[in-house]
Amino acid sequence: IASIMHRVRNLKNKYRNEDNITDELNCTKISADTTDNSGTVNQIMMTANNPEDWLCFLLRLEKKGVPQMDVSLLNRLIGRYSQAVAALPAEKYSQDESYARILVRFAELKALQDPEEARDQFHLARLNCKKFAFVHVAFAQFELSQENEKKCKQILQKAVEYSAVPLEMLETALQNFHLKKKLLLLDEDK
Repeated sequence: IASIMHRVRNLKNKYRNEDNITDELNCTKISADTTDNSGTVNQIMMTANNPEDWLCFLLRLEKKGVPQMDVSLLNRLIGRYSQAVAALPAEKYSQDESYARILVRFAELKALQDPEEARDQFHLARLNCKKFAFVHVAFAQFELSQENEKKCKQILQKAVEYSAVPLEMLETALQNFHLKKKLLLLDEDK
């Protein structure tokens, strides 16, 4: 009887804790372990495992510092973005904007460490999420920052051919490219 009662208490605690998981996934709670967030990652993967939850978690993690100035944060972020990309199947989420944002941000973070790996990640993002203009613009911006103007222009023109949306974003980026601006999109254009 004692063994059965112990199991019942454990089950009650388990289901009571699952109610709290929803709050954390909705970004209203912060994990007690702020260094590796493995509890939050496990909860995301065990419950919905969707791009929105991952993106919310990753953006909250990014607010802990400036990755360009904090190598340990950059490495932690790259690790977590890598986990998210591995956990989310492209064939299921290629039409999901949050998934596309995860792929783009992962590539942008990789660019701070290794431009060649970043280029591969941008290719992956563009291959899987062609319909989003911001994916193409981010890749084109990367190529422009690497002084590959020809490649930058090709990416933007291909995005127009793919009918990526919103078209206005691509038109603005192309216009800024032709005006020789260093940024294809200003914050207000985004």
